[in-house]
Amino acid sequence: MIGRGGVAALSQRAVAQEAALPPSAVTYYFATADALLVAALSSCNDRYLRRLDECARAEDPLGELAAVIAEGAADGGARTAAEYELFLLAGRHPELQHEAVRWAEAVDAFLAPFAPDPVDRAGAAAAVDGLFLRCHSYPGPPDAAAVRAVLDRLLRRGPAPAVPAPPEG
Repeated sequence: MIGRGGVAALSQRAVAQEAALPPSAVTYYFATADALLVAALSSCNDRYLRRLDECARAEDPLGELAAVIAEGAADGGARTAAEYELFLLAGRHPELQHEAVRWAEAVDAFLAPFAPDPVDRAGAAAAVDGLFLRCHSYPGPPDAAAVRAVLDRLLRRGPAPAVPAPPEG
């Protein structure tokens, strides 16, 4: 629902209509619109945290993460757009901040074996978020191999560009 119409489309009445339920059934479980937002962000966060855990246990964790990032645009990006809208709301809604922190801590833990230095890890974590957004918003299909190359470079696992020798003299 958020993917189609943005956060503004989310209301108890709209959820009830989409679920073919009486509005009272929705308000029983979600007393406020903010409760709906928290539930929506928690649900999408839980899904990504499970995927991140699967990536960590994979034979090629960074390759799996690159695939997950690229898959974010597979449905036309509706899910990723909804998730980013929810995460942006976390800056203004303290009840959502816990979920943003939960994601950031999970990405940090995932990247720790690849980037022991906290500053390097923070940069790589910011890149992960940025890569999700880039795969969503750029035209054309996302390329998991390109995402992987970025992760490898940031984590110093890929080839560094040749640095020309300084001029003599």
